Amino acid sequence: MSGPQCCANPPSLNPTCGSGRVEKIAGLSTYVTGLPDSKRTILLVSDIFGYEAPNLRKLADKVAAVGFYVVVPDYFYGDPYNPENAERPVPVWIKDHGQHKGFEDTKPIIEALKSKGLSPIGAAGFCWGAKVVVELAKCELIHAAVLLHPSFVTLDDIKAVKVPISVLGAEKDQMSPPELVKQFEEALAAKPEVDAFVKIFPKVSHGWTVRYNVGDAETVKCAEEAHQDMTEWFVKYLK
Repeated sequence: MSGPQCCANPPSLNPTCGSGRVEKIAGLSTYVTGLPDSKRTILLVSDIFGYEAPNLRKLADKVAAVGFYVVVPDYFYGDPYNPENAERPVPVWIKDHGQHKGFEDTKPIIEALKSKGLSPIGAAGFCWGAKVVVELAKCELIHAAVLLHPSFVTLDDIKAVKVPISVLGAEKDQMSPPELVKQFEEALAAKPEVDAFVKIFPKVSHGWTVRYNVGDAETVKCAEEAHQDMTEWFVKYLK
């Protein structure tokens, strides 16, 4: 079950942050940024703190500036994890917000995007969201996937992936420790039909790509490197 790293460095949520806007897609409030004219679309699936996290929206805007249309759905229906609510620790909260439900919610989102001519579609998942994205990658509902410090992703999940996938892990990660990420890498190396890229970032902890301290220059540098790796993966496979 979720460890304390999933809750570390909680962001101060801000519904007005970012240069994009919020609209409904398949019934879910969704932060959208970039020009849909590009057609190439990236779905960002958040961690347990949801789609109003400033660093996540900042990343969405940054990816959009490269030439993508980016969508960040509110998978938690206005109920992101609140570390100050002692009555709903993560094991209790997640009963209402399991990744399987997130996966099911994504299917109509993808259909809605495709109906507007938005394709190809890639997806990146952070912590909680990585499990949602790996399920999409197993069913070929997306064209490319990136998992960033994944939670709950198993070796069997990785073995079943059918689209190009990148896994970006942290050296100090209890949810997906380097030993497990290395197993992911070996499993993907045994699947030459699926292009893969696996990288473990030194000295950083689970969640670092979206919950970094903006005052920690070294962590920010590592986060930006991961953002660049993610973006380059999508540039390569979403054409």
